[in-house]
Amino acid sequence: MKRAAAEIIREYGPFPGVDQVGGVTYDGERVWFASGGTLNAMDPVSGQPVRSLDVAAHAGTAFDGEHLFQIVEDRIQKLDPQTGKVLATIPAPGGGADSGLAWAEGTLWVGQYRERKIHQVDPHTGTVLRTIDSNRFVTVSRGSTANSGTAHGKVTRARCGESIRTMATCWSSSRCPPGSVYQD
Repeated sequence: MKRAAAEIIREYGPFPGVDQVGGVTYDGERVWFASGGTLNAMDPVSGQPVRSLDVAAHAGTAFDGEHLFQIVEDRIQKLDPQTGKVLATIPAPGGGADSGLAWAEGTLWVGQYRERKIHQVDPHTGTVLRTIDSNRFVTVSRGSTANSGTAHGKVTRARCGESIRTMATCWSSSRCPPGSVYQD
C-alpha cells in the first residue's frame, strides 16, 4: 500500500443556499456538485456557479464524457447535462447507503462509506461487476478514494495521492486537509 499526503490546490465556496455538498465531478469545462435538491455547475477558474439543474442530488456525481450520473437515495440516475432530464435509472448497489460515485474504465464506481466497499457497476444494467473491500471508510470522487468526511457547502480540489490506479488531481466534496492520507 502506498501512502501520500493530500495537497490542497484550492477550496471553493461556501455557495449561497448550499449547506452540504454530496458529490462532485468535472466535465472538462465545469465542475458539477450535488446539493440535495439541485445539481450545480461552477466555473473552476472563477469558482462562480454558472447553472443548476432542479434534480434530486443526494450523494455521488459522475460524468462519462456525455452524461451525468447522480445517486438519488437507492438508485443512480443518468441525466442529460443540458436539460436535467432523467434518461435512465439503475439500482444503487448499497440500496441507499451509497456515498460516492466515479466514472472509470467505462463503468461506474460506487463507494459505500460505512461498509468500506467500492463497487464497480455496469452503467446500463446496474449489475455489480466486482467489489473492492477496504479497511477504511470510503467515498469515491473522480476515480480517487478518500478517507475523509463531507464538506459543509464547499468543494475542494486536491492532489489526492494514489487513486485506484494512478496519481490523480481530484475534485471532491471531501475535506482533504494537508497531511490526510490517501491510499491505493
